[in-house]
Amino acid sequence: MAIISGCSTLKSQNNPEWKDLFNGKDIKDWNVKINHHEIGDNYGNTFRVEDGMIKVRYDQYGAYNNQYGHLYYKQPFSHYRLLVEYRITGEWKTDAPSYTISNSGIMFHSQDPKTMLKDQDWPISIEFQLLAGLDDGKPRPTGNMCSPGTDVIYEGKIDSRHCIDSKSKTYKKEEWVQAELIVLGDSLITHLINGDTVLQYSKPQIGGGVVNNFDPAIKLDGKLLKEGFIALQSEGQPVDFRKVRIMNLEKRIKTPQK
Repeated sequence: MAIISGCSTLKSQNNPEWKDLFNGKDIKDWNVKINHHEIGDNYGNTFRVEDGMIKVRYDQYGAYNNQYGHLYYKQPFSHYRLLVEYRITGEWKTDAPSYTISNSGIMFHSQDPKTMLKDQDWPISIEFQLLAGLDDGKPRPTGNMCSPGTDVIYEGKIDSRHCIDSKSKTYKKEEWVQAELIVLGDSLITHLINGDTVLQYSKPQIGGGVVNNFDPAIKLDGKLLKEGFIALQSEGQPVDFRKVRIMNLEKRIKTPQK
């Protein structure tokens, strides 16, 4: 398979090849799965639509209790460009794990949420990690890769780190950021932030650790991930998503000439 070519930024937000996954009105095309709850239980109204945005909030929670959540679009995808505009906002839930401060993510190539067990914390997936800077002033790039129950090939070999930092600059809380993925099935994956390529890796596959309380029949280590579901994350930090768009690249992949 040859890799498609094209510019890294959107030339037109009105390009008819782009499809809105979020309609700006509701999340009827999406499915919620929150740790310790059955699929479809939007505990505490975690994912809500207000002001034309998907908002992730915890104001109706009691204790956080590691209730990591994910909002899944209704169908899987394989070859595509995904564009998400997000901002880290609000007050972090103080009884969530400290690493979740100013931290959210977009999961992709995820297992079907219907295959997740009630007490499974994260889906087996690849995460496009979204971070905002902290008050310490240290660099904190966004658009990183994390690997719950997965592995990737980075710089020619499987990288044992759970997260691989991108080369993006640091963005502040309340700052809107454009995050883009170019996903070519089980081949090359590219992360872009505000139009700049910040990370590339390949051959996403099931493996590694971090995920807990999963169905062993689902975690087939070494299996390449050619497709999967896309999900927006809740992890203890409020976040807003005002745009979620996709371009299907299936028909744009150039096949090698024989």
